Amino acid sequence: MKLVRWNPFRELEDMSERLNRLTARSTWPANEESLVTADWSPLVDIQETDKEYLIKAELPEVNKNDVQVHIKDGVLTIEGERKAEKEDKGKKFHRVERFYGKFMRSFGMPEDADEKTVKADFVGGVLNVHLGKSEVAKPRSIEVKVA
Repeated sequence: MKLVRWNPFRELEDMSERLNRLTARSTWPANEESLVTADWSPLVDIQETDKEYLIKAELPEVNKNDVQVHIKDGVLTIEGERKAEKEDKGKKFHRVERFYGKFMRSFGMPEDADEKTVKADFVGGVLNVHLGKSEVAKPRSIEVKVA
């Protein structure tokens, strides 16, 4: 079992994220000069192995052509749009609870991440962004010889 250090500020971040989703408006700093507004933000899981980081973003009913992944100044950004269904004749909506419109999530990249190895695939409504670790950052064992 892996020991996880408790971070009291993480609870505040979670509460802020939930509040942003509740109000359906989120802002993400694009750079120091401007703010980009998103209509909603997808939920993500971030995993780490010895070889890579994996970001999994839930994007149901989003067309893969409407999703972009890019890296700039050490920040990985996932952005795109989920288009709302149009109400046709004979079809009436009684409740719409899912978020539609533009979305964006940005993540600071760890120091041991290698920007050149980023790969993304889109399977079953989940975007998987693979971010490899650099060779320099990988731990290595050194044999100690006794004289």
